[in-house]
Order: sequence, then structure tokens, then C-alpha cells
Amino acid sequence: MNDTSSSRIDVRVCTETPRPRDQGHIYVRAQQGRWQRLRRRLGWGLMLLFLLGPWLQWNGQQAILLDWEAQRFYLFAMTIWPQDLTLLALLLMVAAFALFFVTAWLGRVWCGFLCPQTVWTFWFIWVEEKLEGSANQRRHRDQQPATLDSCLRKGSKHLVWLLIAFLSGFTFVAYFTPAGELAKGLLTLSAAPWPVFWVTLFALCTYLNAGWMRTIMCTHMCPYSRFQSAMFDADTLTASYHAARGEQRGPRARKSDHRAQGLGDCIDCGLCVQVCPAGIDIRDGLQYECINCGACIDACDQTMTRMGYEPGLVGYASENELAGRKAARSRLKILGYGAFTVALLALLVLTVASRTPLALEVVRDRQQLYREALDGRIENTFTLKLANKSQYEQQVVLAVEGLNNPVWHGPRRVTLVPGNVMEIPITLSLAAPVPSIPARTLVFVASTERYQVRTDSRFLAP
Repeated sequence: MNDTSSSRIDVRVCTETPRPRDQGHIYVRAQQGRWQRLRRRLGWGLMLLFLLGPWLQWNGQQAILLDWEAQRFYLFAMTIWPQDLTLLALLLMVAAFALFFVTAWLGRVWCGFLCPQTVWTFWFIWVEEKLEGSANQRRHRDQQPATLDSCLRKGSKHLVWLLIAFLSGFTFVAYFTPAGELAKGLLTLSAAPWPVFWVTLFALCTYLNAGWMRTIMCTHMCPYSRFQSAMFDADTLTASYHAARGEQRGPRARKSDHRAQGLGDCIDCGLCVQVCPAGIDIRDGLQYECINCGACIDACDQTMTRMGYEPGLVGYASENELAGRKAARSRLKILGYGAFTVALLALLVLTVASRTPLALEVVRDRQQLYREALDGRIENTFTLKLANKSQYEQQVVLAVEGLNNPVWHGPRRVTLVPGNVMEIPITLSLAAPVPSIPARTLVFVASTERYQVRTDSRFLAP
């Protein structure tokens, strides 16, 4: 995985020209270092969470399931219904402001360390390195006529890519269709057409995006790289080249006095370009293609260490730091984004904590506002809609408030199974003489051992 054959720092072997940005295919060189270790650990951790998520169980059912057909979203002990879309809106707002906060502070670290496009791309590059060799070996093979060995290596690579893509597509669809049923249907060739279509589509998208398009997705299709400048300021930390320290560039002997030769610390080895997944030269300054993954930082630190120079020629720094000015870590933009993120997160937690897993809706009889019985009673008919949003059975007791001694015609105690919606027709009647008020406010109450919900309505009379 490590391309160590040409990593010695010497004027005779460090003259490889950095690949131009428009060269076409980018041969990403493997790189070790603290930022790459962090990126790999985060990537593998997120990948495992993604792959294992559909197989987690809770109370005998899939713990995370977005059931479009039943219009339910199961999240462990919580069931989210269409009426709870405010929770989704709050969650999206929390994610948006958290992204703004992190971007204003640390630049595009989301892109470099956590974005699914980056995680899958580096996973595919890892497979490519294992089966086809280092970046130099891959470049050399592509420049030579095809041989049996190169065809076998490339064929194996694409086969593994397709297997990973299929696994990714299956896992994604398994969040919307029960994973066990989907796996059984695919293995026995009895799956419904739509799940097969979506698995195939997402597998194809994964194969093309991570295997072929890679950073083209980031530079030409993802809008984040375009509007990130609206969140950047002079104190945002980005992967940066310290030009004042590095210039004038040039090769030199390891033990020579480069300052006496009029040279800076940059030996112009080109490693920072060779390890960049976007194929850019960080020494040209901040570019929208940069995903802040830190590969160039690790490559340059490795070179500086071997030359006996101080690391940090390329590192996470702000525009003010590069100009020799003091950087402001706590500034209004950061505090504002952070405050909004915390406030929205607190509102989301409060909304979830105060959410009642029982819903009551009252619908009046639309055919007849009221009717008079033979004994003079005035009757109103209602339909009570009870929804059990929990994942356990609930015993519900029904009552009404706001009327003097009404007669209740209909069930007063019902049992709701998990995820069930029950419609209960009931009739309320008042004995004559009925108060002269034509409409009286009443409150229907549905109670369980733990919750109580109340809904207003009207009792109409002549």
C-alpha cells in the first residue's frame, strides 16, 4: 500500500514532475501520517456503522427502518410518523448549522474526513493499490500495451469494486426495506422488481462515483465546494502552504546549507501533489478542489523530517497566520453558528423528550350537524381517531369534558396495538332542555397509564 520505492529524499530521485491538473486519470499515491490514520479510522468506523445499521434489532424488529409503504420511520424505541416532520426539519437545521460552524472554523474537514463520497473513494483506491500496486506501478502499466497480468489485475479490481458497490447498494436499500426480507428475496431470486431496481441503481452509482468519477463529483457536481467561500474568512483553518518559509523551491543535498544557496525549505519533490486525491498543488494557494484531507500535510511532514527540517511547511493554518498576523479563534461568525447549533439541538432534544406516542384527532359528522331524538335529546356524532405511535400495546381510556352529564354512546376503553390507527365512532347526547348556547366547547381526553392527550371540539345544538 505504501509507495516507498521512490520516497527517499535525494536530488537524483525527487525530480518527478507533479502531474498536471488536466492530465485525466489521477494516480493517487499512498501516504501514511497522523491525519491519514485519523481519516482511515473515521472512514472504517462510519463504514461499519453503515453496513451494520440495517441488521440491528430492537424489540424483535429492525431498529432503523424507513418504511415508505407504511409511512413510518423506526428509530430504535421511537416511531416517527408523517405528523412528526418537524423533527426531521429540526434535525436538518441542526446538521446545516453544524456544517456551517465546522466549515467556518476548520474549512472542508467534512469533505476530507467524513463525506461518504470521500470514504468510498479512498476505499476503492485502497483496493486499487492492493491489486494493481503503487501509483507508479499503475501509471507504468497503463502506459504499456495490455498483458495478461495487467488484464487479470484490472479485472479483479473491477470485480471487487462491483462487489463493494453491490454491498453498498443493498445496505442502502435495506434501510427502506427489511434487511432480512431483502436478502432472502435477492438470494432466492424472488425479490420484488422495485427493490431490485433500487439496489442495482445505487450499486451502479457507487461504482461510477467512487471508481471512475471520484473528485469530479466534488468539483463539478457537489455545490458545497462552490458556496464554501461564503463561510470562509481570514481565520478559517485550511490546508495551506507557508510560502514565506518554503520559497525559493529547489532540490538540494540532504546536509547542504540551503539558506546559503538562497533556497527555502521546499525541495520541490512534488509529493504533496502526488498524494492529493484531487490532483492539485497546495503550493498554488487555496483552491475549491481541495477537500482538506491532510494528505499533503502528512507527505510534506515526512519530507521535512527526513531532511532534518521543522515539520509544518504545509499544515492547517489560516490566512492571517500565513501573513504573520494573530488568528482570532473566537469570533462572531463562529459564536453565532455555534449558538444556533446548540439552540436547535436543545430544541430537538426537548421536542423528542416531550413527544407523546399517542395521537387523538376528532372529526365531526359532516352529514348532520346535530339531530333531535324522540325524547328531546340533542345528539352529536363524532369519529375519534387514535394513533399508537409507540412500539408497545396501549390501553386507552376515553372521556369528555365541558358538558354537563352527557350520555356517551360508544366504547370508553380500547386497546391499541403498536403502530395502529383506530377510528372509533361515538355519539354524545344532552337531555332537554338544552342550554340556549348554539355551540358549546368540549374537550375529548384519551388517557393511558403514562400519557394523556386532549383535543377540542364543539357540541352543536339548535
